[in-house]
Amino acid sequence: MSEIKFYKHEQIPMEMHKVKIVQQLTLLPAHERLAKMRDAYFNTFQLHNGDIFLDMLTDSGVNAMSDKMQAAMLEADDAYAGSETFYRMRDKLEEIFGIKYLLPAHQGRACENILATRFVKEDNCVIMNYHFTTAKAHITRLGGRVEELVKDEGLVSKSDLPFKGDMDLDKLKKCIKEEGKDNIPFIRIESGTNLIGGQPVSYENMKEVCKIAKKNNILTVLDASLLQDNLYFIKTREEKMKDKSIREITRMIADLFDIIYFSARKFGFARGGGILVRDEELFHSMEDLVPMFEGFLTYGGMSVKEMEAMRVGFDESMDMNVISQGPQFIKYCVDELDKYGVPVITPGGGLGAHLDASVICSHIPQEEYPAGALVCALYLCGGIRGMERGTLSEERNADGSERFASMELVRLAFPRRVFTLSQTEYVIDRVKWLYDHRDMIGGLKFVHEPKTLRFFTGRLEPTSNWPEKLVEAYEKEFGKDQ
Repeated sequence: MSEIKFYKHEQIPMEMHKVKIVQQLTLLPAHERLAKMRDAYFNTFQLHNGDIFLDMLTDSGVNAMSDKMQAAMLEADDAYAGSETFYRMRDKLEEIFGIKYLLPAHQGRACENILATRFVKEDNCVIMNYHFTTAKAHITRLGGRVEELVKDEGLVSKSDLPFKGDMDLDKLKKCIKEEGKDNIPFIRIESGTNLIGGQPVSYENMKEVCKIAKKNNILTVLDASLLQDNLYFIKTREEKMKDKSIREITRMIADLFDIIYFSARKFGFARGGGILVRDEELFHSMEDLVPMFEGFLTYGGMSVKEMEAMRVGFDESMDMNVISQGPQFIKYCVDELDKYGVPVITPGGGLGAHLDASVICSHIPQEEYPAGALVCALYLCGGIRGMERGTLSEERNADGSERFASMELVRLAFPRRVFTLSQTEYVIDRVKWLYDHRDMIGGLKFVHEPKTLRFFTGRLEPTSNWPEKLVEAYEKEFGKDQ
């Protein structure tokens, strides 16, 4: 029972939990939000959390823990080496994935660092369905390249294609032939494509990709950070999998891959990460990198309290009633915005609702970061913090020119078990107002631009006084206290 049906009321998502601990929220007036945005140099990452009403930046490390997860934290064994907590976590992962060897790490990008350091050499080509910012950065810093082979339909904004994260198999075969299998250290599948709308990958596509890789003796790597959402979509959208349990589907997926890594800030609802390695020799070839970069092999830079919570969180990630909540709330948000005519990525995927800034802000040149401008405008007009997922999140080409993103998106993440339906309705309302006043939004330009992952710490400023004019219009509509 992952969805409760209504007799008279229209169908809406239903929270399958009750609230036991609350955190007070503050909605600053719009003119104060403008001052905070200036202090943050028009980068939502630089805002203070206390100045935000609804934080939809990410679902990474901000999911609500269950009572059972919090209770498990009291069982933690804080030994530096040989912690029983580690062995309990390792055994739980082996139970779920059927893979014996675990390398712990403090989060997903730490796993990516270890994998890139171990496998990537100068001029190597790593094949992906689609890249994630940190996964790509770790590869390119070592002189490698990334080839994104997602199906063309995956980059179409409005669609009813159920698995827009699938890899194009013909492109895959062609790329292997052109690059040569010896120049491809591994093929990475992201089970829930973060940067193109949290769109899922079908089991059938994973199976075919892994079959091609095995034929060419190329390692396969699964990024399982968003796996719980992907599992929900496989069960509900893939006809052959509808009678399978979530645990059965998980094991079927795991059996395809040589290596699985994850950020437990997403998968497991806590803060940590890990790399599961099927082959013992391969495991030993990476284990020295954990003490070098992370910590000893039985904690890997993680808090043991978080590790105990993760162990319970892994079980909860196998529960359809738990993992259905995010996709259902996201679908509701996406469908309501679509009814209002707001350009959003359809169908609703995992992770969050995604606004199509390339359409909403079509009047802003791509070199002035339309998605970055839209995410700032949303904070000004509602106190909602989203995340830019467009050109601002890319890195420049070697010659200094902009590398324009395939899609210009604003992500409104739905951390698990955090937001209520009324808060979701507020978001929908404010996005609709902003869409109706979209012509007032202007561009941004850098005043301080880091070379790597510039979207985290870069500083920007507006290209005109558009923020002041937008706030003025907002206050005229809602008053000076909202």
